[in-house]
Amino acid sequence: MLDAALTSVFGTTDSLVASVSTVDFLMCCAASIVLGAAVACIYMFRHNYSKNFVVTLALLPLIVQMVITLVNGNLGAGIAVMGVFNLVRFRSIPGSAKDIGSVFLAMAIGLATGMGFIALAVLFTIIVGIVNVAYVLSPFGRSQEPAKVLRVTVPEDLEFDGMFDDVLGRYTSEHELTEVRTTNMGNLYQLEYHVRLAQAGTEKRLMDEVRCLNGNLKVSLGNAQVTREVL
Repeated sequence: MLDAALTSVFGTTDSLVASVSTVDFLMCCAASIVLGAAVACIYMFRHNYSKNFVVTLALLPLIVQMVITLVNGNLGAGIAVMGVFNLVRFRSIPGSAKDIGSVFLAMAIGLATGMGFIALAVLFTIIVGIVNVAYVLSPFGRSQEPAKVLRVTVPEDLEFDGMFDDVLGRYTSEHELTEVRTTNMGNLYQLEYHVRLAQAGTEKRLMDEVRCLNGNLKVSLGNAQVTREVL
Protein backbone atom coordinates (compact mmCIF):
# COMPACT_ATOMS: atom_id res chain seq x y z
CA MET A 1 0.00 0.00 0.00
CA LEU A 2 2.69 2.51 1.02
CA ASP A 3 4.84 1.60 -1.98
CA ALA A 4 2.11 3.04 -4.20
CA ALA A 5 3.03 6.51 -2.89
CA LEU A 6 6.43 6.17 -4.58
CA THR A 7 4.95 5.61 -8.04
CA SER A 8 3.96 8.43 -10.37
CA VAL A 9 0.39 8.79 -11.61
CA PHE A 10 1.91 9.76 -14.96
CA GLY A 11 3.30 6.27 -15.44
CA THR A 12 6.96 5.97 -16.35
CA THR A 13 9.38 8.60 -15.15
CA ASP A 14 13.12 9.27 -15.47
CA SER A 15 13.47 9.74 -11.72
CA LEU A 16 14.97 6.92 -9.65
CA VAL A 17 12.39 7.47 -6.92
CA ALA A 18 10.26 4.67 -8.36
CA SER A 19 12.98 2.16 -7.43
CA VAL A 20 13.12 3.33 -3.80
CA SER A 21 11.28 1.21 -1.25
CA THR A 22 9.07 2.70 1.42
CA VAL A 23 11.37 1.47 4.21
CA ASP A 24 14.45 3.05 2.59
CA PHE A 25 12.59 6.32 2.04
CA LEU A 26 11.43 6.47 5.67
CA MET A 27 14.95 5.67 6.88
CA CYS A 28 16.32 8.58 4.86
CA CYS A 29 13.57 10.85 6.24
CA ALA A 30 14.37 9.84 9.81
CA ALA A 31 18.08 10.47 9.23
CA SER A 32 17.32 13.88 7.73
CA ILE A 33 15.17 14.87 10.71
CA VAL A 34 17.76 13.79 13.29
CA LEU A 35 20.67 15.38 11.44
CA GLY A 36 18.64 18.54 10.81
CA ALA A 37 18.10 18.87 14.55
CA ALA A 38 21.85 18.35 15.03
CA VAL A 39 22.63 21.13 12.55
CA ALA A 40 20.23 23.43 14.42
CA CYS A 41 21.98 22.63 17.72
CA ILE A 42 25.38 23.34 16.15
CA TYR A 43 24.09 26.68 14.88
CA MET A 44 22.62 27.67 18.28
CA PHE A 45 25.90 27.01 20.12
CA ARG A 46 27.24 30.37 21.34
CA HIS A 47 25.21 32.29 18.75
CA ASN A 48 22.18 34.59 18.72
CA TYR A 49 19.27 33.03 16.86
CA SER A 50 15.54 33.22 16.18
CA LYS A 51 13.09 30.32 16.49
CA ASN A 52 11.90 30.68 12.90
CA PHE A 53 15.40 30.33 11.48
CA VAL A 54 16.27 27.38 13.75
CA VAL A 55 13.09 25.50 12.77
CA THR A 56 13.75 26.17 9.08
CA LEU A 57 17.32 24.97 9.46
CA ALA A 58 16.13 21.75 11.13
CA LEU A 59 13.63 21.08 8.32
CA LEU A 60 15.94 21.97 5.44
CA PRO A 61 17.72 18.58 5.16
CA LEU A 62 14.35 16.81 4.98
CA ILE A 63 13.14 19.18 2.27
CA VAL A 64 16.36 18.94 0.24
CA GLN A 65 16.31 15.16 0.61
CA MET A 66 12.84 15.03 -0.96
CA VAL A 67 13.93 17.25 -3.83
CA ILE A 68 17.07 15.21 -4.53
CA THR A 69 15.13 11.94 -4.36
CA LEU A 70 12.70 13.24 -6.97
CA VAL A 71 15.30 14.61 -9.41
CA ASN A 72 17.84 11.80 -8.96
CA GLY A 73 18.47 10.46 -12.44
CA ASN A 74 16.47 13.20 -14.19
CA LEU A 75 18.84 15.79 -15.68
CA GLY A 76 16.11 18.16 -16.85
CA ALA A 77 14.40 18.25 -13.48
CA GLY A 78 17.74 18.78 -11.75
CA ILE A 79 18.49 21.87 -13.88
CA ALA A 80 15.01 23.26 -13.18
CA VAL A 81 15.41 22.77 -9.43
CA MET A 82 18.81 24.48 -9.53
CA GLY A 83 17.14 27.50 -11.12
CA VAL A 84 14.47 27.58 -8.40
CA PHE A 85 17.14 27.47 -5.68
CA ASN A 86 18.88 30.44 -7.33
CA LEU A 87 15.63 32.43 -7.33
CA VAL A 88 15.09 31.69 -3.64
CA ARG A 89 18.66 32.72 -2.83
CA PHE A 90 18.42 36.11 -4.54
CA ARG A 91 15.01 36.90 -3.05
CA SER A 92 16.12 36.16 0.52
CA ILE A 93 17.62 38.65 2.98
CA PRO A 94 21.39 38.13 3.39
CA GLY A 95 22.24 36.63 6.76
CA SER A 96 25.40 36.52 8.77
CA ALA A 97 28.34 34.35 7.78
CA LYS A 98 27.28 31.67 10.27
CA ASP A 99 23.67 31.74 8.99
CA ILE A 100 24.78 31.08 5.42
CA GLY A 101 27.26 28.40 6.48
CA SER A 102 24.56 26.58 8.46
CA VAL A 103 22.18 26.69 5.48
CA PHE A 104 24.83 25.13 3.23
CA LEU A 105 25.53 22.48 5.88
CA ALA A 106 21.83 21.58 6.05
CA MET A 107 21.63 21.43 2.26
CA ALA A 108 24.69 19.19 2.06
CA ILE A 109 23.13 16.78 4.57
CA GLY A 110 19.88 16.79 2.60
CA LEU A 111 21.79 15.99 -0.59
CA ALA A 112 23.52 13.06 1.09
CA THR A 113 20.38 11.57 2.65
CA GLY A 114 18.42 12.17 -0.56
CA MET A 115 20.91 10.02 -2.45
CA GLY A 116 20.88 7.34 0.27
CA PHE A 117 24.27 8.04 1.89
CA ILE A 118 22.96 8.03 5.46
CA ALA A 119 26.19 6.88 7.14
CA LEU A 120 28.16 9.52 5.22
CA ALA A 121 25.67 12.21 6.31
CA VAL A 122 25.98 11.17 9.96
CA LEU A 123 29.80 11.13 9.80
CA PHE A 124 29.87 14.51 8.05
CA THR A 125 27.55 16.07 10.66
CA ILE A 126 29.71 14.76 13.53
CA ILE A 127 32.91 16.10 11.92
CA VAL A 128 31.44 19.54 11.24
CA GLY A 129 29.96 19.70 14.76
CA ILE A 130 33.28 18.87 16.42
CA VAL A 131 35.24 21.32 14.26
CA ASN A 132 32.65 24.07 14.83
CA VAL A 133 32.77 23.66 18.63
CA ALA A 134 36.59 23.59 18.56
CA TYR A 135 36.76 26.82 16.54
CA VAL A 136 34.17 28.61 18.70
CA LEU A 137 35.87 27.68 21.99
CA SER A 138 39.40 28.37 20.76
CA PRO A 139 40.92 31.87 20.35
CA PHE A 140 41.09 31.28 16.59
CA GLY A 141 39.97 34.45 14.74
CA ARG A 142 39.17 36.33 17.97
CA SER A 143 40.42 39.88 18.45
CA GLN A 144 42.42 40.70 21.56
CA GLU A 145 40.37 43.84 22.22
CA PRO A 146 37.39 45.22 20.29
CA ALA A 147 37.97 48.35 18.26
CA LYS A 148 36.96 51.60 19.94
CA VAL A 149 36.39 55.17 18.85
CA LEU A 150 38.23 57.94 20.71
CA ARG A 151 36.85 61.46 20.24
CA VAL A 152 39.02 64.34 21.47
CA THR A 153 37.98 68.00 21.49
CA VAL A 154 40.80 70.55 21.11
CA PRO A 155 40.91 74.38 20.87
CA GLU A 156 41.13 75.85 17.40
CA ASP A 157 44.54 77.44 18.11
CA LEU A 158 46.12 74.15 19.24
CA GLU A 159 48.51 72.49 16.81
CA PHE A 160 47.15 68.96 17.24
CA ASP A 161 49.04 67.21 14.43
CA GLY A 162 50.86 64.29 16.09
CA MET A 163 50.17 65.70 19.54
CA PHE A 164 48.50 62.55 20.92
CA ASP A 165 50.67 59.97 19.12
CA ASP A 166 52.93 59.34 22.12
CA VAL A 167 50.02 58.67 24.49
CA LEU A 168 48.16 56.52 21.97
CA GLY A 169 51.35 54.58 21.22
CA ARG A 170 51.65 53.58 24.89
CA TYR A 171 48.02 52.59 25.50
CA THR A 172 46.92 51.16 22.14
CA SER A 173 48.16 48.41 19.89
CA GLU A 174 46.95 50.35 16.85
CA HIS A 175 45.43 53.77 16.27
CA GLU A 176 44.40 55.84 13.29
CA LEU A 177 43.09 59.39 12.93
CA THR A 178 39.97 58.92 10.80
CA GLU A 179 38.17 62.26 10.99
CA VAL A 180 38.71 65.90 11.91
CA ARG A 181 35.76 68.29 12.08
CA THR A 182 34.92 71.66 13.57
CA THR A 183 32.36 72.15 16.32
CA ASN A 184 30.94 74.92 18.51
CA MET A 185 30.69 77.42 15.61
CA GLY A 186 34.26 76.68 14.54
CA ASN A 187 35.81 77.50 17.91
CA LEU A 188 36.78 73.89 18.59
CA TYR A 189 38.03 70.90 16.61
CA GLN A 190 36.95 67.32 17.25
CA LEU A 191 39.39 64.53 16.39
CA GLU A 192 38.16 60.99 15.91
CA TYR A 193 40.57 58.07 16.30
CA HIS A 194 39.91 54.39 15.73
CA VAL A 195 41.94 52.62 18.40
CA ARG A 196 42.49 49.14 19.78
CA LEU A 197 43.63 49.04 23.39
CA ALA A 198 46.84 47.14 24.07
CA GLN A 199 45.53 46.07 27.48
CA ALA A 200 42.01 45.88 28.94
CA GLY A 201 41.09 48.24 31.76
CA THR A 202 43.30 51.15 30.69
CA GLU A 203 40.50 53.41 29.46
CA LYS A 204 40.64 55.83 32.40
CA ARG A 205 44.40 56.28 32.29
CA LEU A 206 44.28 56.89 28.55
CA MET A 207 41.53 59.49 28.87
CA ASP A 208 43.25 61.23 31.80
CA GLU A 209 46.48 61.68 29.84
CA VAL A 210 44.60 62.90 26.78
CA ARG A 211 42.75 65.45 28.95
CA CYS A 212 46.08 66.81 30.19
CA LEU A 213 47.05 67.52 26.58
CA ASN A 214 43.81 68.99 25.24
CA GLY A 215 43.18 71.48 28.03
CA ASN A 216 40.66 69.28 29.88
CA LEU A 217 38.10 69.60 27.11
CA LYS A 218 35.63 66.84 26.25
CA VAL A 219 37.05 63.35 25.62
CA SER A 220 34.92 60.28 24.87
CA LEU A 221 35.83 56.64 24.30
CA GLY A 222 33.26 54.14 23.05
CA ASN A 223 32.84 50.97 21.05
CA ALA A 224 33.18 51.19 17.29
CA GLN A 225 30.19 50.38 15.15
CA VAL A 226 30.04 46.63 14.62
CA THR A 227 29.77 45.61 10.98
CA ARG A 228 27.40 42.82 10.01
CA GLU A 229 29.08 39.45 9.57
CA VAL A 230 28.28 38.69 5.95
CA LEU A 231 30.08 36.63 3.36
